[in-house]
Amino acid sequence: MGSNLLFVGFLLVMGFGPMTARSQLSYDYYSKSCPNVLNIVRSQVLNAIKNETRMAASLLRLHFHDCFVNGCDGSILLDGSDGEKFALPNLNSARGFEVVDSIKTAVESACNGTVSCADILAIAAKYAVVFSGGPSWRVLLGRRDGLVANQSGANSGLPGPFNSIDTIISKFNAVGLNTTDVVALSGGHTIGRARCTLFSSRLSNFSATSSVDPTLDASMAADLQSLCSSGDGNTTTALDRNSTDVFDNHYFQNLLNQKGLLSSDQGLYSSDEGIASTKSLVETYSNSSERFLCDFANSMVKMGNISPLTGSQGEVRQNCRVVN
Repeated sequence: MGSNLLFVGFLLVMGFGPMTARSQLSYDYYSKSCPNVLNIVRSQVLNAIKNETRMAASLLRLHFHDCFVNGCDGSILLDGSDGEKFALPNLNSARGFEVVDSIKTAVESACNGTVSCADILAIAAKYAVVFSGGPSWRVLLGRRDGLVANQSGANSGLPGPFNSIDTIISKFNAVGLNTTDVVALSGGHTIGRARCTLFSSRLSNFSATSSVDPTLDASMAADLQSLCSSGDGNTTTALDRNSTDVFDNHYFQNLLNQKGLLSSDQGLYSSDEGIASTKSLVETYSNSSERFLCDFANSMVKMGNISPLTGSQGEVRQNCRVVN
């Protein structure tokens, strides 16, 4: 990667890019009110990942699914049958809520009523990536917590594994993110797991001309058919085959070899829409770990800046599950 590109990446990760100019968030928001918040969250996330490696991906996904609905306002954490956590993309899928509770308890004991649940999600996502071997970035802070969840918004606005690449790009565009962000943030699937119910449609009766998705490697398809043969749709497997828990560019190398697990993963490289819009960047990332990790960090900063509540908007929840 050229020095100019590295410098631009550095500026964005350090927070001097265009998204920040429009933001009311800041790096030093808690410097006086809760100066140790980063270390507190860091310690709690590390303990959670030591207890269960998969939790890194779960915490990253919570931040992602929070920001795409009503902005980064902690609304995904709210309990209630009409909450976002019970929307179809999150039901039996979004996880890590107990870890967020533990982080919040630790933060509250240090600085009561100060740090929002939305900011906790943003900080936790960073350390989840870092402790998996991924890049670091400076997290802008000062988000306030939303007062309402938006289940219908979660159902309609969250990118899903069955969406076409054009649909996913449109959903990213709707929150101010671009095609580079689509590919870079999809690379978050370098860690984590997915349930059979999210990819079993690729394994049989795929189309009138093919039983199995022709863009899925044959030996991988056979392994997955065996895994999911019990009929339990909640059985899981690694999103990044042969590099399950390490945050690297192996996910993109898998796509070049037809080993993307979800249709929305492999579609970035193999679908007609992907060939037209995302394939070239998949190839770039598969060849350059440095470029992927830099772009991923930039995209995380941008995503964390989606429509935050600031100032007197919203509140700082005492319990992340309920409004005050």
